[in-house]
Amino acid sequence: MNNTMAKAGLVRLDPGDNVAVATRPLKRGQTVEIGEQNLTVHAEIPAGHKIAVEAVQVGDSIIKYGQPIGLVTQTIRPGDHVHTQNLTDHHVVSGDLSGVKPPPAPEKIQRTFEGFRRPDGRVGTRNYVAVVSTVNCSATVCHKVVARFTEERLKRWPNVDGVFAVTHTTGCALEYNGLKHQMLGRVLAGYAQHPNVGGCLIVGLGCEQTTGGYLQQHHGVVSLHAPDGTQLTRDGGIPMLTMQTEGGTRQTIEKADALLEQVLDRANQCRRETADASHLSLAVECGGSDGYSGLTANPAVGVVSDRIVACGGLSVISETTELYGAEQLLVGRSRNAEVAKKLLDRIEWWKEYVGRYGGQIDNNPSVGNKAGGLTTITEKSLGAVSKSGATALEAVFDYGEKMDSRGLVVMDSPGFDPASVTGKVAGGANLVMFTTGRGSCYGCKPTPVIKIATNTDLYDRMREDMDLNAGGILDGQDVQSVGDEFFEFALRVASGQQTCSEVQGFGDHEFVPWTVGPTV
Repeated sequence: MNNTMAKAGLVRLDPGDNVAVATRPLKRGQTVEIGEQNLTVHAEIPAGHKIAVEAVQVGDSIIKYGQPIGLVTQTIRPGDHVHTQNLTDHHVVSGDLSGVKPPPAPEKIQRTFEGFRRPDGRVGTRNYVAVVSTVNCSATVCHKVVARFTEERLKRWPNVDGVFAVTHTTGCALEYNGLKHQMLGRVLAGYAQHPNVGGCLIVGLGCEQTTGGYLQQHHGVVSLHAPDGTQLTRDGGIPMLTMQTEGGTRQTIEKADALLEQVLDRANQCRRETADASHLSLAVECGGSDGYSGLTANPAVGVVSDRIVACGGLSVISETTELYGAEQLLVGRSRNAEVAKKLLDRIEWWKEYVGRYGGQIDNNPSVGNKAGGLTTITEKSLGAVSKSGATALEAVFDYGEKMDSRGLVVMDSPGFDPASVTGKVAGGANLVMFTTGRGSCYGCKPTPVIKIATNTDLYDRMREDMDLNAGGILDGQDVQSVGDEFFEFALRVASGQQTCSEVQGFGDHEFVPWTVGPTV
């Protein structure tokens, strides 16, 4: 980023761009410099918004990041504010796979962190115990059980980070093993057997579709039945209770309490030990984005993504509806045509799915995004995709699917942040980096979430919620060096340093599984 331009109040991201981004509010009639050009500002332009640096005619493209982000609907003069009043989205998804050419692998690096090694070889960054409801009907029981394990009581198990409930609004009234059922099952199984979960108890009602037996038969959950409620006799299994079998709410809570103590005893035996950073699975996310997201925080997280891949780990980007408009960049970096086609197929599915309800895939950005300076979904996506760094795209996974790959991958998900992160965590992500320009507050159990502010004003204003500040990039700091600092912070969090969202107590209400299909 050009430091001189930033200090002048404008940033031109690519020499071919016909707009620049305001790094501070610009007043009508004000004169600003960009390169050797002087611009007269024709309207109030908030920070993070775009100003035209060239005349652009109706029907022509606005170029940002060196890419078209939409078509002009009114003639634009140099110095005009470019936003919803004169710009509309226009993007055509190309099926041409002839340009697929994966970049060379990054130079390998070797780093370590202190994690919890599991019997299957995976390594967790946290050591939680989960109480999972198979159906909404057992959600209250799960929360009542968790409430019994107070901070004072949990001192008995110092190596356990906490007990949390995995509850939701469904689990029944759906086609047995249909798409909706499969998606829910994948997510529940992913949380129950997550590397950050040292022990689990599953609680159901007894007559639902998503029984413990279903999770065992179709999603590989290893069950462990302890009918007398006194002693768990086999390592590795997950105890399961059903309210109808146990005699109702009170009896189930009492038995769950006794069983959970034994689960905690086992989880407490695990200690942090040095592990190779190849065991890290990083989920990258952006929410409450603004006009700075694609300039500062997202590219810096892209550096972290590249570092994780260079260590032999995994980095996963999702929010398919917010890759639309920038999918061509990932297609070009795909490992092969099959990977590229799977990504394009998911985008086509989304177009059909949204259209079925009278909507369009480009009914985005949100109101908050637009207030922050993002005008079209293409513009938003071009900034969002920079979180993926520059390595080859190795695979595309379905929502909540176990990510049995290394390198950069995509997981299909909606753009709603809690649902998106839930899917990636279910797939095995043991660390999350979440960028925000508007001030999204989010945390997740069992996976720590590192929140990154795109600008210094937000970082200072919401200091208790923001872990890192990418705003220095607007003042001329190098994206690469900022990303390197973020990578070091990520290793410390993976080793046990608490994030702001963990200190604030987030994570008990952020489990939001996405499912597709009717409730019958």
